[in-house]
Amino acid sequence: MTFRQPARQSFLNSGVVVFAFATLLLCSPKLSAAQDGDKPLTKYVSVKLTANLDSLSDNQKKMLVLLMEAGQQMDRAFWRQAYGGKKALLDSITNPKLKQFAEINYGPWNRLENNAPFIEGVETKPKGANLYPKTLTKDKFEKHLEKNPDDAQSFKSLYSVIRWQDGKLAAIPYSEFFENEFGTAAIKLIRASQLAEDDGFKKYLVARAAALLSNTYQPSDMLWMDMKTNQIDCVIGPIENYEDQLFGYKASCECYVLIKDMSWSERLSKYASMLPELQKGLPVPDKYKTETPGSNSDLNAYDVIYYQGDCNAGSKTIAINLPNDEEVQLKKGSRRLQLKNAMQAKFDKVLIPIADLLIVPEQRQHIKFNAFFSNTMFHEVAHGLGIKETITGNGSVRTALREASSALEEGKADVLGLYMVTKLFEDGDLEGSLEDYYVTFMASIFRSVRFGASSAHGKANMIRFNFFKERNAFTRNEETGQYKINMAEMKVAMAELSEKILVLQGNGDYDAARTFTDEMGFVGPALQADLERANRAGIPTDIVFEQGAEVLGLK
Repeated sequence: MTFRQPARQSFLNSGVVVFAFATLLLCSPKLSAAQDGDKPLTKYVSVKLTANLDSLSDNQKKMLVLLMEAGQQMDRAFWRQAYGGKKALLDSITNPKLKQFAEINYGPWNRLENNAPFIEGVETKPKGANLYPKTLTKDKFEKHLEKNPDDAQSFKSLYSVIRWQDGKLAAIPYSEFFENEFGTAAIKLIRASQLAEDDGFKKYLVARAAALLSNTYQPSDMLWMDMKTNQIDCVIGPIENYEDQLFGYKASCECYVLIKDMSWSERLSKYASMLPELQKGLPVPDKYKTETPGSNSDLNAYDVIYYQGDCNAGSKTIAINLPNDEEVQLKKGSRRLQLKNAMQAKFDKVLIPIADLLIVPEQRQHIKFNAFFSNTMFHEVAHGLGIKETITGNGSVRTALREASSALEEGKADVLGLYMVTKLFEDGDLEGSLEDYYVTFMASIFRSVRFGASSAHGKANMIRFNFFKERNAFTRNEETGQYKINMAEMKVAMAELSEKILVLQGNGDYDAARTFTDEMGFVGPALQADLERANRAGIPTDIVFEQGAEVLGLK
């Protein structure tokens, strides 16, 4: 998907926004986890990733194993995208705990501390990870395209890596660059399709295998949207572009294997149909909401049984909104997948302890899993709201805003998700109290803000925290360091931030978007002290999984 004023300005001048304490790590990797291999692992709590498979047939269980084996190939590909030589790195680390930490982070940079190096002698992580030559700058990239305009499509493609070839920059399609990984994954998907009992899922697996070999993903995205009755699901391929912080052009490889919770999904199905009406009521001028969200949108709950690649790196995803292809979204809508078992683990292991520390006692009764689930769910639903194409002729929002697009999109989804919760509650379509949703939402900001500025979700949370602070949406008790949510002010701030982000996206103004995310994406001294208290209290930042066929009893 996740924070001192004078210091922040110096970081902004260099184009980097980080926690104040992370600067020590960036400047002095010898003082990092290299001295204490156990310390960084305390940021994670281990959770077994399981689900009830009793309703599945023998063929379906065999299919799960094949899907997980395909996912392992996405994991290998993502290591190459994020760092490069996995084996060489891990073989160079003698401390077994540090080696485990490198595996969690897919490289020698701590994803929960703004990609600070934790191995002695390692340099700062390149903005473009290993998706571009490490010495390539934005200026060199853009000058190449000025001289070679015919290269624009392939160079900006989601599905190519940029490399030097014969002294010139070249775009290499993923299907060629990851020929071994994608070829093996395609074979596994075809074999899985032969065991599939749902016709729609069978067609999707065949098409997704073809996509890995052809570099053309839209047909399989369309088929994935058409699936309605499948109990097993698999999200696989190059999908999100969070890893590319140079431009935000390149998609990263990942895989989820999922079991649909049919009863929970039935309860959620009614909300997706409300999108067009909710779009009309967005707190923004009409020209920023002329698009109509796809009417074929799906909203379902799942138990996730396998994460690999990008989604498994650092902080773990608990909900999915796909596909990212704007054309597919406009024609078919999108699917929102709520990962119920992973969500419950984060609520129990992270959110409850941090709320007990940072929320005033009289409001802790409003920390509810149902509210956490709903806020997360409507975050994903809200990705379908707003605008996908700029109103200024600058192309898609994602292309126009480049590396600033991900943080703004996640920020939009967060605040419009709260807007949806508010509207649905006022219309009698949600249970509980509105305070449940608002207090749980605020507590979740503290959870996600700990993901750091290297995460689009973390930066989005920093922006929202500072915006809400300016609008008095919450107050902090200086003696206890605890926060109280001011309901009326928070509602106003929600509408104002919604308008701000939607206008930035609709205008496609890169400079304005970058200025906003840089100026608001920081951690002030008080919040920094509170986050340090959470660390000292031993509250984990996130979860890490024991997962795979053996954990599920399939081997």
